[in-house]
Amino acid sequence: HDVSKFVHVPGHLDYILHFASPASPVDYLKIPIQTLKVGSLGTHNLLGLARAKQARILVASTSEVYGDPLVSPQSEDYWGNVNPVGPRGVYDEAKRFQEAITMAYHNAHGLDTRIVRIFNTFGSRMRLNDGRAIPTFIAQAIRGEDITIFGDGSQTRSFCYIDDQIEGIYRLLHSACVTPINIGNPNEISLLQLAHEIVELTDSSSKIVYEPLPVDDPKQRKPDIGLAKSKLAWEPQIDRKTGLKKTIAFYKKIPLNTLSHKDFTYYNQQ
Repeated sequence: HDVSKFVHVPGHLDYILHFASPASPVDYLKIPIQTLKVGSLGTHNLLGLARAKQARILVASTSEVYGDPLVSPQSEDYWGNVNPVGPRGVYDEAKRFQEAITMAYHNAHGLDTRIVRIFNTFGSRMRLNDGRAIPTFIAQAIRGEDITIFGDGSQTRSFCYIDDQIEGIYRLLHSACVTPINIGNPNEISLLQLAHEIVELTDSSSKIVYEPLPVDDPKQRKPDIGLAKSKLAWEPQIDRKTGLKKTIAFYKKIPLNTLSHKDFTYYNQQ
């Protein structure tokens, strides 16, 4: 269903979880207008539905609201450093507007809202052609292909295993927190280090190759999870290496001919 059009759900609703949106650079660069419409019209429609049903609504935002941050780690009171008209702007600004209209509905109508700022997350069943670093690197390593690093690989990310992310979102949904909360793993790693780690864990012979850095690629990303700890009693339980081993085991069960990355249109490793 296209949530940017009219949304009707019959019957009683307790909760609405709004995760609708392209989140991969490969996707939102192909459909920039639709990405903005989902963040604006889609969110407006679902907030209206929540109001009509008197339901609690949780809205999935992103660490991308911080853009290319000038502070580290990023706490919820940091306003960000975003290029609103750059190629990434369609996603970043869609999510920033989404947060703004959600808080407006909360303040103007007393709507029961929650906002989660999701940082980089990984695990089994991730698409292999959406430009995200971990599934890209794993598939390339399993096939013995060159692993592509954009820039010099010094840019950092903080990767949260999916089980931890789900637990954090669940706790937020059932909490009393109406302001945005970061859910992510603050264990930071450079993409070059990540590539070497995946090569080691897959026992691969892949080599590292370098390509030019995309426009507006964030130099680093690291969540401050102080609020999640204090308000939700949440912090990650699964370290990155353990999560990678589980994820690699999943992809090793997939036939190798489904792991090719030759046709990837890559914008940003995130």
